[in-house]
Amino acid sequence: MRNFSSLGRSTVIASNGMCATSHPLAAKVAVQMLERGGNAVDAAIAAAMVLNIAEPQMTGLGGDCFVLVKPAGSEEIIGLNGSGRAPTALDADAIRTAGHSVMPAHDVEAVTVPGAVDAMVKLSKDFGKMGLKETLAPAIHYAQQGIPIGARTAFDYQNSAQFLKGVAKDTYLLNGQIPTEGQVFRAPQQSEVLRRIAMEGRAGFYEGEVAEDMVNSLIALGGCHTLDDFAATECTYVEPISGTYRGMGLVELPPNGQGATAILLGNILEQFDVASMEPFGVARTHLEAEATKLAYDARNRFIADPTDQDVRLTHMLSDETAQQLAALIDIDRAMKSPAALSETVHKETVYLTVVDSDRMAVSLIYSIFNSFGTGLASNKFGLLFQSRGSGFTLQRGHPNEAGGGKRPMHTIIPAMLKKDGKVIMPFGVMGGQYQSTGHMRMVSNIVDFGMSPQESMDTPRSFADASGLAVENRYSAETQAGLQALGHKVNVLGKPLGGAQAILIDEVNGVLRGASDPRKDGCAIGY
Repeated sequence: MRNFSSLGRSTVIASNGMCATSHPLAAKVAVQMLERGGNAVDAAIAAAMVLNIAEPQMTGLGGDCFVLVKPAGSEEIIGLNGSGRAPTALDADAIRTAGHSVMPAHDVEAVTVPGAVDAMVKLSKDFGKMGLKETLAPAIHYAQQGIPIGARTAFDYQNSAQFLKGVAKDTYLLNGQIPTEGQVFRAPQQSEVLRRIAMEGRAGFYEGEVAEDMVNSLIALGGCHTLDDFAATECTYVEPISGTYRGMGLVELPPNGQGATAILLGNILEQFDVASMEPFGVARTHLEAEATKLAYDARNRFIADPTDQDVRLTHMLSDETAQQLAALIDIDRAMKSPAALSETVHKETVYLTVVDSDRMAVSLIYSIFNSFGTGLASNKFGLLFQSRGSGFTLQRGHPNEAGGGKRPMHTIIPAMLKKDGKVIMPFGVMGGQYQSTGHMRMVSNIVDFGMSPQESMDTPRSFADASGLAVENRYSAETQAGLQALGHKVNVLGKPLGGAQAILIDEVNGVLRGASDPRKDGCAIGY
């Protein structure tokens, strides 16, 4: 039971349908779709398109998405990869010759062709009930009329508006100024794009005037994108991958996303008695940090576009790999170089989930990667270009080396949790690189410490990255000092780490239990 003497949120409980998102207006729109007879797919698409306007720094029509769908009356989980590809003419040698050793995040080289619109159209056709004219109607309305800037969106604007350039500056600032909380953001040009998608389907975006606007704008910025690149864009149905953590099933999407990293991380943690540790004490935080370093090192070596290279997925998911990596962890000391140790073993974003009255479940994550993507936008319609190409490496011969027609390694990953073969919780964690660690932190909090999804989201987070061990400021001074004594470079964050949404399917009581991260402006709403 929740401790009402502590800060936090109550779980939202409803009997019929539910949506959990990072903005309340998107959650409301989703529930309205359900009440009007739509299913979870219709509601998810409607909510996602509203988030384009509610959180323009996080997502947009120029981005990518990944989706897991559990149809009504079935425990089968269907995966959809809605990530776009690099333009055919992209050349890693040319980027290196221009003086880059890593992919530039805020230049045209990082712009991959957006895949989300194609995925949304296909989802609607294959699984929806209402059609695009109805599901896109709320977003068309709000793009025209505007949505007030929320507290978290205003915070993000302050931290990232500096990356906006040219047309993007004109479109996403208000009279040249960074919008503040409560000011209304409108995007009438996007309203027109959404109308065309509603009437023409994918052709309204990937062909004709909208595609010409994007391609001509990219060419003017020095890009090598073509109309053929846009016309050829196609999402892909994929077989989900899965692992177990102390008997609980974790379902993820396969590469080019990093879902396999979350499963490997869980397999490493399972070698230790996590439940005996203090949830936010030194031992558990240290162990998770060390396991994260090793799992992410594997990710950086192997995860790439599987149609182009062998991603060594079997190796990453094997128990033997996890056991060998776990043996490298010193419980009393932080490792200096995970890459050197593991050599012997290896040779910004929105998330939403919807469950309807028939228990169809959708787990959807949708992003332009960095806040405001590349900071570049198309000239006529003001569509932000994503920076997913910065997920490529420029290391010559690497499976994830930048190349024409390839999908880069993606950080965004939707998930579902299973118990006794049944889906019990679609969920996701936002936060760029943090997401794999965030998935396992959520699962471990539930399995090892008996937390509810909402309790898990309310608690502090940490993440081992290249700069050291990032911790939210709610970690105690004692824990921070203990981690430093183990050799961690502790960095106390001045902003929240990620965000999360989840819906627990409670079959015993016949209800849905929604959880929404207090780090975001959103909420869970049910009926």
